[in-house]
Amino acid sequence: MPLRMTNQREIVLRELQKSKKHLTADELYVIVKKVMPRISLATVYRNLEILSETGLIGKLEISGRQKRFDYDPGEHDHIYCVICHRVDNLDIAHEDWTPEQLRNVAGYSITGYRLEILGICPDCQKKQKKKEKI
Repeated sequence: MPLRMTNQREIVLRELQKSKKHLTADELYVIVKKVMPRISLATVYRNLEILSETGLIGKLEISGRQKRFDYDPGEHDHIYCVICHRVDNLDIAHEDWTPEQLRNVAGYSITGYRLEILGICPDCQKKQKKKEKI
């Protein structure tokens, strides 16, 4: 059955795509509330889950951290700032990684993969350098 695109769902999707960021439900709620003041946080959460289940957006569940939702549902990896928690898309060539090569890693039947890279974003690096000069 095709997904019924309610007005609330449409606004949640549009605002996430417009942001071009990997937002948490709470962050997106603040944005959506400006457009639709009567929307609840629970409605934003529910619609994000539905949109991710149907493949219209991506869901990032970065090890032990709050879920983030990705405006771009296509295959790509992410890099995570360990200081400010910013998440950015990462374009890494995967030509050498084929499902056939990963088929029986440690006896597992591979259903997908996620490359998680941690680092310090450019903004946080600048802030650290300013602190070092003081």
